[in-house]
Amino acid sequence: MRKTLAYTLMLAATLGLAACDKASENKAQDAQKHAEQAQEKMGEAQDKMKDAAKENAEAAKAEAEAAQKRAEEAATPAPAPETKPAQ
Repeated sequence: MRKTLAYTLMLAATLGLAACDKASENKAQDAQKHAEQAQEKMGEAQDKMKDAAKENAEAAKAEAEAAQKRAEEAATPAPAPETKPAQ
């Protein structure tokens, strides 16, 4: 009777440990998958930040060119209006 009880307890313990082991293995795989996804999203975010920085630089350059053009137009005297000779 004691051997049967001992075997039953060992079998139950073995099954319990085996079930726990798989769960931790699955959790480790899930954690790895989530880490990879997080890295991909971080890379995408960095790409978006680079694109935004480029767009800001281009906008600043265009604004500077427009300001320079306005300054040049303001510095150039306007032509005098033509007068018609009196008849």
